[in-house]
Amino acid sequence: MTPISYFMVLSAILFTIGVLGVLIRRNIIVMLMSIELMLNAVNLAFIAQARRIGSMDGQVIVFFVITVAAAEAAVGLGIIISLFRNRATVNADELTLMRW
Repeated sequence: MTPISYFMVLSAILFTIGVLGVLIRRNIIVMLMSIELMLNAVNLAFIAQARRIGSMDGQVIVFFVITVAAAEAAVGLGIIISLFRNRATVNADELTLMRW
């Protein structure tokens, strides 16, 4: 049986990669993928902790997180497609639509 600490370390590594992807990259699509990676890292941590305590609560929370992530991806991609059609770029530095 694999120790829970391995899953938690993997979750921390995935979350760190996601944070770095959001902070370093300027492409909005890559930023959305990094956010999804962070959500999956949290899901892994929830599942590992639920397995440790022998409860199904972590899996229920993961179900809701996956639902929110799917909605976020659909809405986010719709916004990105709209911005690309209007501005012809997906670079976050060039999209100043909401600035004064």
